Amino acid sequence: MTDKEKHKNSALKVQKGIEQPSSFNPDAASRIKKSKKEIFEVEEYFEGIINGNRTILSKAITLVESSLPNHQKLAQEIIEKCLPYSGNSIRIGITGVPGVGKSTFIETLGINLTKQDRKLAVLAIDPSSERTKGSILGDKTRMETLANDTNAFIRPSPSAGSLGGVARKTKEIIVICEAAGFDTIFVETVGVGQSETAVHSMVDFFLLLMLAGAGDELQGIKRGIMEMADAIVINKADGDNIKKAELAKRQYANALHLYPPSESGWVPLVETCSALSNKGIENIWTIISDYLNLTQTNGYFLKKRQDQEIKIMLETIRGSFREDFDNNQAVINLLPKYKQNVLSGKISSYKAASDLLNIYYKNLNR
Repeated sequence: MTDKEKHKNSALKVQKGIEQPSSFNPDAASRIKKSKKEIFEVEEYFEGIINGNRTILSKAITLVESSLPNHQKLAQEIIEKCLPYSGNSIRIGITGVPGVGKSTFIETLGINLTKQDRKLAVLAIDPSSERTKGSILGDKTRMETLANDTNAFIRPSPSAGSLGGVARKTKEIIVICEAAGFDTIFVETVGVGQSETAVHSMVDFFLLLMLAGAGDELQGIKRGIMEMADAIVINKADGDNIKKAELAKRQYANALHLYPPSESGWVPLVETCSALSNKGIENIWTIISDYLNLTQTNGYFLKKRQDQEIKIMLETIRGSFREDFDNNQAVINLLPKYKQNVLSGKISSYKAASDLLNIYYKNLNR
């Protein structure tokens, strides 16, 4: 008997058995593929946003932040559908000098609010590199407890060096977050600087965080930012720093009295707190609530929001004009020559600008 015949008759031979089903499930694969779809239809985004789908919300915000024309077109359609469902939140801008503890303050105040069943969205404008346009986007790491709160949503956004872009895109993100049901919006800025003016144009209440004992406090910030602030809060008022914080509080209060009365009728207040130990945080929210009650009663709240909408509209027009000018092929072709002529003294900067604008207008309809 051959070896082949022996193997055929062996008891150890494995029977063929029944055919096993394929490990590939086309129905499941279809569902997974759909859930991982990068771009949805406008209606899918809208339904996901108003139903509180965080994944869809994040994808919609990514579209808003994108500079791709097809993404921007889709984002604007989403925003238009969300507009009727927006406007019902309290928008609070929060800024402060580096090292003041913005993230700790926002997390502590935020947790206090979510415990009251408020839904909080934190929009943190993250500093971007002017050279690489890269950013850290580390707020979810710095606010770990708040990031894991079911009533909170943290979204860091790169500033990408464009303050006008930050203002427009952040305002659009606010609209989407409000449509998603968030009744409190925090907008955290990169620090004391020009970005505060942009943020001030989109919030209802502007809060300035400061430190005590860090030198001459009144020289540490610009007067313009002091004038924008609806409240100044000296953070880290704990331990050996309490007396210094109280002194700083009196200094700031005295300085604020020198400024002319605000249009809102509100007198900016100065308070101390310790975000790390959760001391004085409730007082901060009381101040914000008092401001809102006053301005909603005297009509300033609505007027300010209307003024902000018009301002953002005009800034968007200017930004679009600037972008269109920069991308005009005739301008691109002649700009190096005009730069060289300015540097060599053959033409003034003003004449060069006038010439380039005339070139731009002549080539608009070509």
